[in-house]
Amino acid sequence: MIYLDNAATTPIYDTALDVLTEANRERWFNASALYKQASDESVSIRSARQTLSGILRASGGEIYFLSGGTEADNTALMCTRKPKGSRIIVGEGEHDAVINPAKVLKEQGYDVVFAPIRPDGSVDEEKFASLLTPEVSLVSVMHVSNETGAVNDIKKLASMTKKAAPTALFHSDGVQAFGKVKVDLRALGVDLYTLSSHKIHGPKGIGALYVAKGTSVHPLVYGGGQEKGFRSGTENGPAVEAFAAAAERTAKTFDAINAKKRAYTLELKRALLASGMDLVVITDTEKSAPHILTVAFGGVRGEVLLHALEKRGILVGVGSACSSHRESRFKTLLGLDERHRDGIVRFSVSEFNEESEVPVVAEACAEEAKKLVEYARK
Repeated sequence: MIYLDNAATTPIYDTALDVLTEANRERWFNASALYKQASDESVSIRSARQTLSGILRASGGEIYFLSGGTEADNTALMCTRKPKGSRIIVGEGEHDAVINPAKVLKEQGYDVVFAPIRPDGSVDEEKFASLLTPEVSLVSVMHVSNETGAVNDIKKLASMTKKAAPTALFHSDGVQAFGKVKVDLRALGVDLYTLSSHKIHGPKGIGALYVAKGTSVHPLVYGGGQEKGFRSGTENGPAVEAFAAAAERTAKTFDAINAKKRAYTLELKRALLASGMDLVVITDTEKSAPHILTVAFGGVRGEVLLHALEKRGILVGVGSACSSHRESRFKTLLGLDERHRDGIVRFSVSEFNEESEVPVVAEACAEEAKKLVEYARK
């Protein structure tokens, strides 16, 4: 099997799995209890929080553990303090975990506007600037597009926001950024930043939200007051520890692994273009995050090509796995012509992929796309 859908989820590191297994076996106690074993688990969670904070340079803020990126995004949008009727700016290309809460806020009377994106999936900075007013209370723009790998200049966008509306909060969904591009939260100037474990070879069901000092956020989940009252519910200590273990390994191997990913996606782009197929390369591979290459094939449906490749042992994506049950919004946002707009396929790699796979993938794409085009003509 050649797995090329790592933007959807990644295989867990052996080191993270070992931590998860050992913690579930040895440190399965409720961290809120009063006996020593529970206190030891509380210490382990605190240590994991410090590990993540150090990697992210999150001094001056707090890392809160939640159930994943979706809960973190929802908390950032729904639970921050915003004057009624104030303006909220959200990137057009955001994950549904941001788009759908934004729609709810619009129904509640907020002035929600969507910042247009460029053909590569990044936010158009000039059009973003035109949306800024003193009435802006919240902005949410993802650091890296989960659909195309496009990298937004979050530091610049946050600075623009603060100049126009000094009290506005800036949130960035960093789920596809962490581990793929440098993330220095102190330098970015964000108030809120979303993380997810299973995108960096950690376990599913655990994520985090960075909250800068002085940022007012009320809980989304109420109960026993865990996570300093920010997120109630018995702490998933083993998953927290495994998340930190995955983050630690990711940080240590960052340069070498991302150079490997970049080489893979660049070579795959070259091979696909050399095949003579009718395609449009959406990802700007020189500027994007290294792990994603998104291509639109002409005359075929992406989902049909996905299943054709699946039969050959090659697993790819057609956009966000969380919205795979419906048409991707990107078909209308990227400005593709009618022939290519239904043929979007996302190839996303991890350190476990090897360049030797590239000719196999390119040949399979060419053969299957040709079959599908010929079938459509009949």
